[in-house]
Amino acid sequence: MNQQFTLPASELFALVNDAHDRTLQLVSDLADEQMTVPRMEVVNPFLWEIGHTAFFYDVFLLRVLGAGEFLLPGAANLYDSFKVDHDDRWGLPLPSRQETLAYKQRVLERVLDRLDSRRPDGAETYLYLLSTLHEDMHGEAFTYMRQTLEYPRPRSDHGFGDETGSPSGGGPLPGDVEIPGGMFKLGAAPDAPFAFDNEKWGHPVAVPAFKIARAPVTNAEFAEFVADRGYLSRELWSHQGWVWRVKAGVTHPVYWQRGADGWLRRHFDQMVLLEPHAPVVHANWFEAEAYCNWTGRRLPTEAEWEMAASAEPTPDGKSITGRKRRYPWGDEAPSAAHANLDSRRGGCIDVGALAAGDSAFGCRQMLGNVWEWTASSFYPFPGYVVDTPYREYSAPWFGYRKVLKGGAWATRSRLINNTYRNFFQPYRHDIFAGFRTCARPDDKLE
Repeated sequence: MNQQFTLPASELFALVNDAHDRTLQLVSDLADEQMTVPRMEVVNPFLWEIGHTAFFYDVFLLRVLGAGEFLLPGAANLYDSFKVDHDDRWGLPLPSRQETLAYKQRVLERVLDRLDSRRPDGAETYLYLLSTLHEDMHGEAFTYMRQTLEYPRPRSDHGFGDETGSPSGGGPLPGDVEIPGGMFKLGAAPDAPFAFDNEKWGHPVAVPAFKIARAPVTNAEFAEFVADRGYLSRELWSHQGWVWRVKAGVTHPVYWQRGADGWLRRHFDQMVLLEPHAPVVHANWFEAEAYCNWTGRRLPTEAEWEMAASAEPTPDGKSITGRKRRYPWGDEAPSAAHANLDSRRGGCIDVGALAAGDSAFGCRQMLGNVWEWTASSFYPFPGYVVDTPYREYSAPWFGYRKVLKGGAWATRSRLINNTYRNFFQPYRHDIFAGFRTCARPDDKLE
């Protein structure tokens, strides 16, 4: 953790309140029967998920700071995700909806009371940010759970989803940009305001010159792959990918459906016309890999993706400088002009929109809209040390998940930056994920 970085109590107060309010907004319109969900690998019972977000503050903030007993007796036996197996969460004696929300309110009040009486140092600031960003992650999970369960789009209180449609300057954005090779420092810098343990620390990697797409793959482009029997062409799929495809019985993206006038896509509980220039979303890593094989291209490595997002070219464009941007456009915090984040638009926008968010090399929407799969498996960086107190954040997942970068439309802007690493199993297509492609090494750079 960065022990030197602090935030005023007033800012932390606002962050905690905002995350709490957003969690409540994401479930407040659901009837009690909608809170009971089928047992599935990709969802949790809503009551468990709400209680877990409160428990995280209780155990990783209040307990660490010496606040005494849990604010709900037996909470660890209900909400500790590493003690309670996923499938067992449906059989727990969970408190009622009213009791769960009351527990969350008690935790909130205790957290805010502590902020009222103290001036947080660097260690405390870290714990408040860790707990808030954890709740933000679960807010995105609530959102894609609603998509999975065919529930209505989350309500739009307080600016969430108020802006609909694609902003001006939409449409496609074809073509590649060339990134010069060089030594690139992959990962977070020690002076970053906040970094998760798997981002630590920035370390030099040699990256050969490469070409990467200016924008993610669109629905129209992916529809050509579907039309060309891409899902049925065994030679395009890896062994694991083909096993998944056959077992799942898929012949197109999970939420696509044939309509009288072309493809439709289920967006929460509504069928909408497939938006041709929006990025393909809910594509898993296997589908991305097969599409790349069909086009004769490939997924970027994590280092390539981060280099395209954050490096700056020298004046002659033949190499990169030592400077690394926190966001593709620079170090200014994300705004609505830069990236489609914070559920502002309630879904994806055209890949050609938001030119103000371009990287130094001209890659667009590297933050927001859709998470982007990379070719890289999720492993620790050299010298990795488990962060305390949340020791289970990264270490249990190394080795068999794939790295995603960049965030999606439902990701909170305070969570995401160029070094943030997301990680999921390659078969997961419930998350808001798409991808962009790179030219293969045998395609000559100009």
